[in-house]
Amino acid sequence: MLDKLEKKFGKYAINNLMIYLLGGYAVGYLLAFGQRFTGVQYLNYLTLEPRYILQGQVWRLISWIIFPPRTSILWAAIMFLLYYQLGTALERTWGAFRFNLYIFGGMLFTVIGAFIAYAIYGGHIPVGIIGMYTSTYYINLSIFLAFSTCFPDMQVMLYFIIPIKMKWMSIFYLVIVGYEVVDYVINGAFYAAVPIIASLLNFFIFYMMTRNMSRFNPKDIHRRAEFKRAATPPRTQYRDGSPIARHKCAVCGRTELSNPELEFRFCSKCNGNYEYCSDHLFTHTHIH
Repeated sequence: MLDKLEKKFGKYAINNLMIYLLGGYAVGYLLAFGQRFTGVQYLNYLTLEPRYILQGQVWRLISWIIFPPRTSILWAAIMFLLYYQLGTALERTWGAFRFNLYIFGGMLFTVIGAFIAYAIYGGHIPVGIIGMYTSTYYINLSIFLAFSTCFPDMQVMLYFIIPIKMKWMSIFYLVIVGYEVVDYVINGAFYAAVPIIASLLNFFIFYMMTRNMSRFNPKDIHRRAEFKRAATPPRTQYRDGSPIARHKCAVCGRTELSNPELEFRFCSKCNGNYEYCSDHLFTHTHIH
């Protein structure tokens, strides 16, 4: 399916997508910095808030992408460097089209999840709550998860000190976000779990789409079974508990059971069904 989509729409893929995403974050941080001096909450006009979107503020369907994660400047710089490296590595591994599909798929699931949360809660929560919890933070974490799936044994330095493999970090990540999702759902805050569920759902669907699922197809299972049956040599027959040789030299009487190192061939010049071992195939007297 992905191959067909890539063949048809691959020319529209955006190369170096991570640069544009991180550039959007940079704009978001500049707006957040500007809020301190002007007192105008610019970012409040960019969040993914379904209620305002339904009232006509359709730009929020896209503008929420630049809403930056709430973190310090130092951790923001580390995040920029980390996700630039991971994102560009995935794009080189998958190709621009599949990487685009992965990122935009996560965004689409996030938008759908936000509207589902709004449909569930409606006017029971304050305006702006859904938008406050919805960002691309967990989409970026899904990039990390995808990278660890492609390169599970790659070793990184956690906190620049502790060497650890990517697969163990991804397992730790799944445990943490799984706990967060359960905690939000139990406490009735599904709207807070929306971006987490969206990122994991996007990863799961994309992962399944990239697997070779033909091995589960009944036709392919039957075809492989037929091939295995045809390619497997017949089992040795037994008579009275003793194996029966399938090959026997007409000169020395040795068989593949008594001498498994020998090879046996039929002679095309002998008149009859005579078989000889490799020692007598070319030295025997032909039978006419």
